[in-house]
Amino acid sequence: MSKTFDLILRGGTIVTPGGEARTDIGVRGERIVAIGDLSGASAGETYDATGLHILPGVIDSQVHFREPGLDWKEDLETGARSAALGGVVAVFEMPNTNPSTTSPEMLADKLARAKGRMDIDHAFYAGATHHNVGVLAEMEATPGCCGVKVFMGASTGDLLVQDDEGVEAVLRAIKRRAAFHSEDEYRLAERRELAVTGDWQSHIVVRDVEAAVSSTRRLLRIARACGKRIHVLHISTAEEMELLRDAKDVASVEVLPNHLTLAAPDCYERLKGFAQQNPPVREARHREALWRALNAGIVDVLATDHAPHTIEEKQLPYPASPSGMPGVQTLVPVMLTHVNDGKLSLQRFVELTSAGPQRVFGLADKGRIAEGYHADFTVVDLKRKETITAEWSKSKCGWTQFDGFEATGWPVATIVRGGFVMRDGEIVAKGGGKPVRFNETLEPQD
Repeated sequence: MSKTFDLILRGGTIVTPGGEARTDIGVRGERIVAIGDLSGASAGETYDATGLHILPGVIDSQVHFREPGLDWKEDLETGARSAALGGVVAVFEMPNTNPSTTSPEMLADKLARAKGRMDIDHAFYAGATHHNVGVLAEMEATPGCCGVKVFMGASTGDLLVQDDEGVEAVLRAIKRRAAFHSEDEYRLAERRELAVTGDWQSHIVVRDVEAAVSSTRRLLRIARACGKRIHVLHISTAEEMELLRDAKDVASVEVLPNHLTLAAPDCYERLKGFAQQNPPVREARHREALWRALNAGIVDVLATDHAPHTIEEKQLPYPASPSGMPGVQTLVPVMLTHVNDGKLSLQRFVELTSAGPQRVFGLADKGRIAEGYHADFTVVDLKRKETITAEWSKSKCGWTQFDGFEATGWPVATIVRGGFVMRDGEIVAKGGGKPVRFNETLEPQD
């Protein structure tokens, strides 16, 4: 008697950190139930993946979707749709909205806003302040919360914990791994007067290497003193990678495609304010150091820090122009181009975008192509050549720093928990995203 599945993906090359294999995948409900030769099996739907690579669903663990309060730039619905078009199956959204996600009520509000509107799975960070330490343990224990986010350098509202005592208080109050924007606010405040009006190249003077290095050095010392796990976001300097290489006992590390692809001064000459972000894109020596660290295994996670602003906002003269770039839709094609250029292996890309987030954040049922896991897949054509354009990018902000980028490698399908969300560049299912499940916040099951 032949086996029956809801979905069979036939003839694709599946990719795991351990290697590649051309085989079939059988799905029932939301989960993978068979991997192997399923030529004798039947299914409600069959997808011919011949000539394509099936990756574990790509997870972007740092995005800013701007809702509530800033939704002229982006919102949960448009951000998630842009992600799905780019092959991303899940996102972790940041707390610096208006109001900030600093209370159990605001976290519940975001989860409620996402229900029925986000096309892909999602989780939300709790934002730490000097005044909400007492509720952080409750927030991080909420299903759908991916952890606590701490800004040690300038942020919006009251989301700034710049002092060692404040950072230590946050770490001692929580159990899970906290994520950090690591720039030294004291040094940034001293150097803001070095900003040259209309000159975006002065951004890397204001937010210099030492601002990042001194903050990360302090952070590592505090984490060790507290015996706590930390996740250091968007590393941008060669010097920080040297520190983090010797801190794998307490610290996991994130890098961005922006810092791996762009470099000063060219990016500021070409893109002006559209290249401005925090921490900044720096000179080529830092970019090359990030690549060395990525391939040496120091880097754990690749995310985008998708942070859209409108074209009008980004055209303001520096330093009035806001920092941040979109990126969730361009993550896969930009990085697959680097794969095709030989800068990293396809297995390493998988490790950084699925297995890495699973390990760092403790995902309960995502991050691997394995029986029993969610049937989350990013299906790509490694040979397909396309040019990234602002028109293709569907973020509400209406632009991309990679406009004109000639990509080799393209997402052709996004499958979330066994269902197609994007297929051949079109959204085919809307609003079906669910909260991501984490090992440390599992709810009782009937």
